[in-house]
Amino acid sequence: MTRPLQVYLEAADLERLDAWAKERGWTKSQALRAAVRALTKPAADDPVLALSGMVLEGLPADASEQFDHHLQQTFVGEDAPRYRKRARARKSTVRR
Repeated sequence: MTRPLQVYLEAADLERLDAWAKERGWTKSQALRAAVRALTKPAADDPVLALSGMVLEGLPADASEQFDHHLQQTFVGEDAPRYRKRARARKSTVRR
């Protein structure tokens, strides 16, 4: 059984809610229900949240503060291949 709930939102929050719901093709009520369910879901029911905190061994002490720096150090990109400029096609000389 559903029960009514009245909520007062600031204009900026209401605009964000409207946009978020519209992106998904939902009503504002559906968007609020989804948000409440996501925010109140027990961690044991979410496999990703259940894994949080399990990988601590070998991480730097400042991993959360310097996350972007450590992430950048993890991925090593390769240089793009060097392309030589094409030599201009020579116009053939027409002999008459």
